Amino acid sequence: MSEKEVTSSVEQTASETATRMAQPGSPPSSPPTFGGTEGGRQRLLLWMWGGLVVLIILALVGIFITKSGINLILPLLGVLLLMVFALVTIVNASFAWLRGTVVPVLAVVTALIIGSIIIASTDPLVLASAGNFLEDPTTVLHHAWDAVSLAYEALFEGALGSPAKITAGLESWIVEGNVKPLRSAVRPLSESITKSIPYILAGLSVALGFRAGLFNIGAEGQFVIGGLCSVIVGYQVTGLPAYIHLPLAIAAGALAAGLWGAIAGVLKAWTGAHEVINTIMLNWIAFRMTEYLLKEPLEHIQGTHRTPDILPTAELPRFFPHPIRLHAGLLLALAAAVFVYWFLWKTTWGFEMRTVGANPDAARYGGISIRRNIALAMFISGALAGLSGASESLGITHNMTLGFQAGYGFDSIALALLGGSHPLGVVLASLLFGVLRAGGTRMMSVAAIPLEITSIVQAMVIIFIAAPAIIRGIYRLRAAKEELGPAVITRGWGS
Repeated sequence: MSEKEVTSSVEQTASETATRMAQPGSPPSSPPTFGGTEGGRQRLLLWMWGGLVVLIILALVGIFITKSGINLILPLLGVLLLMVFALVTIVNASFAWLRGTVVPVLAVVTALIIGSIIIASTDPLVLASAGNFLEDPTTVLHHAWDAVSLAYEALFEGALGSPAKITAGLESWIVEGNVKPLRSAVRPLSESITKSIPYILAGLSVALGFRAGLFNIGAEGQFVIGGLCSVIVGYQVTGLPAYIHLPLAIAAGALAAGLWGAIAGVLKAWTGAHEVINTIMLNWIAFRMTEYLLKEPLEHIQGTHRTPDILPTAELPRFFPHPIRLHAGLLLALAAAVFVYWFLWKTTWGFEMRTVGANPDAARYGGISIRRNIALAMFISGALAGLSGASESLGITHNMTLGFQAGYGFDSIALALLGGSHPLGVVLASLLFGVLRAGGTRMMSVAAIPLEITSIVQAMVIIFIAAPAIIRGIYRLRAAKEELGPAVITRGWGS
């Protein structure tokens, strides 16, 4: 076909299309704009729900001013949270933004159900009456229900506080100006948030490694190194004001742990040695080295196996007086989450790092340095884990003792999986683990449930997140085109 014939054919097709579009009653060639019908409905919904949010806020302000209806504060806050959820859905014009949360939420619910079965099956009253189950099943089920409800009620109150006590504390504060009952009532909630701070930072550490295609299982050792170095700077360096001493101690912990993590990164990049093996070995080196230092050169009083307390100028300030321990490490953790998101999705280095993690062959073909990105990823990952240790030592313990790590680094693997290796997901998963950690203590003391039950729940969450097909099979869910997060790419020795 000649060039003239092709041109004539294209012009004829364009003319027919224009004529068809000009005919009355013809369907629009593009979806309606924001100013059309759908846009008008969306604006109307935004105005309606936004107005309801404003009314709830005004009602809360009125309660504080009139000092009446205090028992409505918590219900109104709950409704306000649902309103915000609805507004986000309206702005997104669908529930698609929740699609990635279905499997994690169902994983947590399923883990709690399995935990309740374990609690019921190990309760002494249930075991004593189980022999008569066929003759009197009601008694067995009643004992099982009492055991599970008591355990989870204690878990809830130990993690979030008692609504009745919080309401009474609010009334005491608003009416009488006495804030002490409110502090005591919200202490469980503050403890949950406080315990989630090292989880957030350690979870970000492992999540960043996953995005780069690396399995940083050494966050526990990096946590210890970061905490130790920040404590050393905290009590050895003297004569500095707080605005210099505190950042210096934090930076010392992050830098030392970053260099510790970079050891595995350099070995991986230049020799091909697997980062899992290297980081596991570095964990044990960090543990044993710390034990030696705490028993010999850094021991404050012989037999205590701990360092001296850090100076007040190196302590992370607390937001509220005793007994609330919530400290400025929360701001540090949230800032780190924002930084990780910005670095991975808004910078060239972050794009290259994610490309290396997703497809190293394509990255190499595109001229991206694989070695540099592996070493850099392990350094940043280690620095984040070091910040986790620094937040704990400078904000809570104020010294370094044996057994300091308490499993934060190993739990961070589950956090990264549960959060889909996304900073927002890691923050939410960390809050969940903080709730389980804080509430588990009360569950043990009130309901006589072993603390290991919460560990079982966490382990079941890990299993269901690592194998989402189990959840989809149980609840008959259709497999999504895109998983919650990237697959953990673990390459063999020399690859």
